[in-house]
Amino acid sequence: MSNKTYTYNAELRVETGTGASRRLRREDKVPAILYGADKEALSLTFAHKDMIKAQEDEGFYTHILTLNVDGEAVEVILKDIQRHPFKPKLTHLDFQRVDATHKFQTKVPLHFIGEEIVTKAGATVVHQLTEVEITCLPKALPEFIEVDVSKFVVGDSVHISDLTFPKGVSSVDLAKGEGHDQSILTIKANKAAPVEDDAAAAE
Repeated sequence: MSNKTYTYNAELRVETGTGASRRLRREDKVPAILYGADKEALSLTFAHKDMIKAQEDEGFYTHILTLNVDGEAVEVILKDIQRHPFKPKLTHLDFQRVDATHKFQTKVPLHFIGEEIVTKAGATVVHQLTEVEITCLPKALPEFIEVDVSKFVVGDSVHISDLTFPKGVSSVDLAKGEGHDQSILTIKANKAAPVEDDAAAAE
């Protein structure tokens, strides 16, 4: 896990509802909610420019974040992010508190390596999943899970059960039973170029 820290300033907001959220967005702020850890949910606001910059970093989605809320440092994970359908704007954020002594669920990205080797061999890697849901203590949260596809050949497939999870990290899907062992990727042969006619093929 990276030693980089992710800390953001938040303001408590009293007014809630659609109208209040619209006013905040006009003021270039992003409404948000903070919940979890058996504590009261809090309505927050962030400077839009700070969140736009933050969401460009993959770590914003995969690390434990620290929110400075009314002078208190709160450790959280990002649970949901809502964007404007066509403008480069964030419209709402959901954060969940984390407790160092309790496991939590979140999703982490899959990083695929060795795809260029498969491609050079005349095959294509077809992805079914790009992230997996895990459960772990906050200190065990990985930035990503690596998938090496360089040794796979046409016809092979990779499932969640084939992944190597870090110590203290387990799959939410596998805990549900074998029927939830989803396919992550398959290796398929590239389609051959079409032959114009039999005469050309013979030549």
